[in-house]
Parts: sequence; structure tokens; C-alpha cells
Amino acid sequence: MSDAISEAIGVVARSAPEIRNGLAGRRRKTDAENASGETQLAADVWADELLAERLTAIDGVGQFASEEREGVVECGEGYGVTVDPLDGSSNLKPNNSMGTVLGVYDAELPASGRNLVAAAYVLYGPITTMVVARDGDVTEYVVEDDGTRRAVTEDLTLPEDPTVYGFGGRVPDWTDRFGDYAREIEDELKLRYGGAMIGDVNQVLTYGGVFAYPELESRPEGKLRLQFEGNPIAYVVESAGGASSNGEESLLDADAEAIHQRTPVYVGNEGLIERLEAGF
Repeated sequence: MSDAISEAIGVVARSAPEIRNGLAGRRRKTDAENASGETQLAADVWADELLAERLTAIDGVGQFASEEREGVVECGEGYGVTVDPLDGSSNLKPNNSMGTVLGVYDAELPASGRNLVAAAYVLYGPITTMVVARDGDVTEYVVEDDGTRRAVTEDLTLPEDPTVYGFGGRVPDWTDRFGDYAREIEDELKLRYGGAMIGDVNQVLTYGGVFAYPELESRPEGKLRLQFEGNPIAYVVESAGGASSNGEESLLDADAEAIHQRTPVYVGNEGLIERLEAGF
């Protein structure tokens, strides 16, 4: 079974150059919506189909779920694997960064974040990098054009002195309690927000700080999906010595009730997350 974890991570790494190279001709919108009601780009559908085919073929993967499809695909016995095939795909039009998110759960989906045994994300930036969390260790790789990985940072941890923040959602739609927290942070840290969670979280891992896509007045349940985004990113950040929260508790402790369940997401240096929860 442990080989299935390595193979799932390897499949995403080997697929990353192909996904990146295939984006240019797939920027158009389709007539379809994903399970969350968002209009899909051709790139969303293509990346989902590519990863589904390759991940469900792994011996030891029993379930596959994607942000881009309604239900869970049963494909054998073993781990539950989740993907956000193209996090931040709206950034395709202006040609900004985006990524791919992977979660590997040792439980039937939907599953608690405490059932994660590995999580990873690929960042399609000026270079393609991959951050992998497993067994309490976090490693950053450069993904070469042939899909091989070259470790560039081992035992990755958040810097102790935070520098950056990035907050999603429209400011007028923030709740008063998050707005109060945001104003404190704005006086202390530098804004870094690019509209793709992976790029913004990677800034926090690199420089220290906090990323949030908070509860909103119009969407108190949050915007990001727990299974595909919240849990895997929380696993990476906590493995790197940081903290996560949904405003009340670690995202990894949140009850998983539905495959497309949404959640507020707060991740970053432990002290900044503790301050957030204290204010809430």
C-alpha cells in the first residue's frame, strides 16, 4: 500500500509538464459546470480526465475524487485520492500562476484530514515546483521537463518571522470579525495575493505569514473545498511547522460530511492562526 502513495505522488509529478504544456490551447470556457456550480474551462476538464485515468490505474488506489466531477469514482481497494486538477484556473486568461493539489487519504471518502497520509501540490509558476508532505516531512522539488523531480529544499519549515499575507474574497463581503483581524495583519505584513490558492500558500511557506479565504457574509460556509483544497493544504502547512484553522479548530479536525463540502481556510504561522481563533 505504501508504494501506492509514492506512485500517486509520482503520477502527479510526471503529469505536471504535460498539463502545463497543454494549457495554452485550452483557455476557452466550456458549456459545463463542475459539481460546485463553477463554469469549467477546457483546461479544467482535460486535466481532470488526464489525472483520473492515471491515478485510478494505480494498484492500491481504491477511490478517486476531483473538484471537477460530482461523485467518487470507485476503482479498487486502497487509498482515497483527491485532486484539484487546476487550482486557480481563472488565472489562465491573464496568464498568472496556478497549480494542482493532491491528497491521499487512508479512509473512505469523504474523509477527515487526520486520515491523510500524504499531500502535495504543484505550482505552475516561472518554474514548475512540487511540494510534498509525508510522514511529517515536507520537501520542495523542481519538476523537470521530463517529469522527474529534483529536491531543492528538504525538511521545509515556515520561517519564524512572518512577512506576507494574502486574503481572498471581496472586502465588503468580509465578516466584521475577520475584517478586524485583517486590519491588524495589514499593519504588520506585506500583501501578496495572486488569485490562486497554491501560489498564495507557497508565498507563505517561503516567507512566513498567513493565507486566508475566510467566511463571507454571503457565504459563511466558505468558498474552498475541504477534501480537495482545505485538508491537503492544511496537512502541508502543519507538517511544515505551521497551523491551520476553519476559524474554530484545525482544518484536519473538521468533520467531513460531503465530498464537495466547503470551508473557510486559514493557514500560516502558528502565532498568526492562534490570534485569529482568539478573535473569533
